Amino acid sequence: MGHVLAVVCPGQGSQTPGMLSPWLELPGTTDLLDSFSAAAGCDLTLHGTTSDAETIRDTAVAQPLIVSASLLALRAILDGRPTTDVVDVTAGHSVGELAAAAVAGVLDDAGAVGLVSHRGRAMADAAASTPSGMSAVVGGDPDEVLAAIEAAGLFPANVNGGGQVVAAGDNERLATLAENPPARTRVIPLPVAGAFHTPFMDAARTSFEKVATTWLATDPRLALLSNADGADYSGLGEGAHGHGRSTDVLARLTAQVTAPVRWDRCQETLAERGVTGILELAPGGVLTGLAKRALKGVESVAVKSPDDVEAARDLIARHSAVGAAA
Repeated sequence: MGHVLAVVCPGQGSQTPGMLSPWLELPGTTDLLDSFSAAAGCDLTLHGTTSDAETIRDTAVAQPLIVSASLLALRAILDGRPTTDVVDVTAGHSVGELAAAAVAGVLDDAGAVGLVSHRGRAMADAAASTPSGMSAVVGGDPDEVLAAIEAAGLFPANVNGGGQVVAAGDNERLATLAENPPARTRVIPLPVAGAFHTPFMDAARTSFEKVATTWLATDPRLALLSNADGADYSGLGEGAHGHGRSTDVLARLTAQVTAPVRWDRCQETLAERGVTGILELAPGGVLTGLAKRALKGVESVAVKSPDDVEAARDLIARHSAVGAAA
């Protein structure tokens, strides 16, 4: 039986205070994080070690911090090996798509952090202009949940699979949904600052587009799945390496600011590709949790600290098809 390794990158809300502290004990990580801070235009070392939960909840801080954590973990795990020697397919959830784009070689690491910083600031500005939020709706019948979200005047911002949909929109309407949840569901407010992936972010998309469409990028070097439909980019054009074109990736990353995250479809594609191992980069846990419900039998490792590096390397050694073929 063949093996296929997927590397997945978590989204906003996965950050926790002090999450970068243990990584800074590894050789070379301080310099790498310094380069990320320069690209982001903010002190990511400070935010990743001593800033409190409220500070790193700020969208403008959270987004570059999460992408930096994912890429610090990736480089520590690979220890100099190129991703194309290890990773068969990659995907990221929401802001994690920027980290996944770096995994796929579309962006270099500092470029991904720099670009996501523009995204984070644009979305923070949009969120500040009109109060809004997001809540996870867990359980229930998927069709009934989507109908209830629409009936409440809200948007299904993330369709995550595994019995989880994230509703987004006006805070009062979110409170009403929580008071009258769909049958057999729990409604859980999320620690984010606005209704991302909805029309509430129109101004952010317009602002981010001006930056993203001219950002330095190269065609993907391995299969990169899109939040838009779960498919890889090769269907939009083969590109230089047969995995799609950078222009399409940047266009989708821009549209994603106001478009729903279809993580359910990303997981369906992983299943269709016969993925046998899932490595979730730091700050890991959410996506492997979803995978355990939607991709039963697929082995996974969630990287939360350097203590997980050896388990990640072991997963790679046993599941990387491209690595086995090298």
